[in-house]
Amino acid sequence: MNDRAGHRRVRRFAIATAVVLALAGTNGPWAYRFGTEKYHAYVINKAEYKADNGHWDVLEFPKEYRQDTIHAALLRTGKVLLIAGSGNKQANFDAKRFDTRIWDPVNKTVKKVPTPKDLFCTGHTQLADGRLLIAGGTKRYEKLKGDVTKAGGLMIVHNENPDGPITLPAGTRFTGKENGRTFLSKDPVLVPRAKKVFDRKTGKFLRNDPGLGRIYVEAQKKGSQYETGTQDNYRIGGLSGAEARNTYGIAQKLALDKKDFQGIRDAFEFDPVAERYIKVDPMNEARWYPTLTTLSDGRVLSVSGLDDIGQLVPGKNETFDPATRKWTYIPKIRQFPTYPALFLMQNGKVFYSGSNAGYGPDDVGRDPGVWNVDTNRFTRLTGLSDPDRLETSGTVLLPPAQDERFMVIGGGGVGESRLSSKRTRIIDLKADNPRFVDGPTLEKGTRYPQASVLPDDTVLVSGGSEDYRGRGDSDILQARIYRPDTDTFDRVADPLVGRNYHSGSILLPDGRVMFFGSDSLYGDKGNTKPGEFEQRIEIYTPPYLYRGTRPDLSGGPRTIARGGSGTFTSRHASSVRKARLIRPSASTHVTDVDQRSIALDFTTSGDRITVTVPGNRNLVQSGWYMLFVDDGRGTPSKAQWVRVP
Repeated sequence: MNDRAGHRRVRRFAIATAVVLALAGTNGPWAYRFGTEKYHAYVINKAEYKADNGHWDVLEFPKEYRQDTIHAALLRTGKVLLIAGSGNKQANFDAKRFDTRIWDPVNKTVKKVPTPKDLFCTGHTQLADGRLLIAGGTKRYEKLKGDVTKAGGLMIVHNENPDGPITLPAGTRFTGKENGRTFLSKDPVLVPRAKKVFDRKTGKFLRNDPGLGRIYVEAQKKGSQYETGTQDNYRIGGLSGAEARNTYGIAQKLALDKKDFQGIRDAFEFDPVAERYIKVDPMNEARWYPTLTTLSDGRVLSVSGLDDIGQLVPGKNETFDPATRKWTYIPKIRQFPTYPALFLMQNGKVFYSGSNAGYGPDDVGRDPGVWNVDTNRFTRLTGLSDPDRLETSGTVLLPPAQDERFMVIGGGGVGESRLSSKRTRIIDLKADNPRFVDGPTLEKGTRYPQASVLPDDTVLVSGGSEDYRGRGDSDILQARIYRPDTDTFDRVADPLVGRNYHSGSILLPDGRVMFFGSDSLYGDKGNTKPGEFEQRIEIYTPPYLYRGTRPDLSGGPRTIARGGSGTFTSRHASSVRKARLIRPSASTHVTDVDQRSIALDFTTSGDRITVTVPGNRNLVQSGWYMLFVDDGRGTPSKAQWVRVP
């Protein structure tokens, strides 16, 4: 701990302890209760305390505007898009009640926005024109074992005809050759034609590799008597002749086991000016829990997710072209767990930190590394501590982004594991042989930590829980500010609201940080009562906003090209020590691959500040940014919105 952090901690606790003891000695037990309850509120509202530790405020929308916010993104208008979809509530899904809100933190207003599909557990990223790309969501809720009444599962349909594909409609009958049981498909499926395979040397025909289609099937009637115990081949009803000979199904056990969530292919752009969803072409793959990451050429990579039959998408990744609004498969297969943390590097490759938010085998796609998307080469990175506890960990690109240093924070074991990590791990991707080293530790093992980059080159790390989804009343009411220059944490004011699963944080243009969501599995320490979704918003005001005057910033161009400059006006120009471009966040499930803070060169003259944007398009991706300037105390201005084309 550095001297500043130690001094702050002494002041936080010594003052409170002295006054509480004094009151207890004078007035007995009543004063002690006052000291442990009300005095805390008194202390955290003192100007001196705020200047050292910041302050939290809870915002509760009017009842008719409350929702279970799962996703949030800062729009280039300064408003915040809050997406619930069905909000992890089966009743909302069944009623097709899907919610979106837009919150204006300046005017303190909130409005409802019509939501076209269930965007619960979708993926999203900022586009160059300021729109938000949103892809995937929920087709069907999971069913736990005991709630499943009809045996069912995955059917792999084989097409051995090399001359053409075949489409099977929803309701197609599959009858087992050995078990004699019949199952019905829930959706149509297109099965591609078979591929002819020839000997490379002789050119002689060897075989047909069948085209494969995947479809969910279900028994016609309820009951365990319709389960199957082993793999079987299935005849397909409605086919005859060559089609019947060339087309068949193969399924493993079809049972009453738990059925996972199913994803959708739908994709939308959200227009921040019209404040509405605009439908674009659907993805090739249905995805629930996908990650969207912008690549060097402006295309958006869509990775992982559960598909329309509840299976992990088998490494079939695709890209969205904002110019054509079309999706295209990338040629090579690479599999990741759901919501993988994927970041564009300055060399155009993609860094995978190992952080993810859930579904997938525990031995596939979980090693961190650098991925060349074009060649599909993946270079593993070493040194990561607690490598078996990366699920529900957070990853943040440390400021300034030019340094290309990442921090991986906390995390837990795969699935509903009770294991959690208190470690942070840091990697410098510009090093000759990059490897992870441990950073400062957290006080407790932490799943679902929220991390937001601040305009003074620090990172706010807050919340999370020790156990899966806050189980056992394990929410962590602590916040810290990480200082990359000293590799230290400063403990700051404690949040008032616990945040675990389905929570996130967003840096606002005024320098404050918004926190949303939390979806505890249980509502008590003994895990006997169902949890309730946290609908309150919480705002953290960092210490830098309690130092009196902050620099002002106005005027200037709305667009600055890479390598170009723009001049702004400030009465405090002579006191400015930093200028930063910060990309707005799009956050969900401990995943925010958009946020980054880019250092700008600048000069001052009188009341003018001229900033210059770096020329690397992988460092400064096309899009809208918040421009902040900081004075010598680290106090930032309010942001000016600037577009980099």
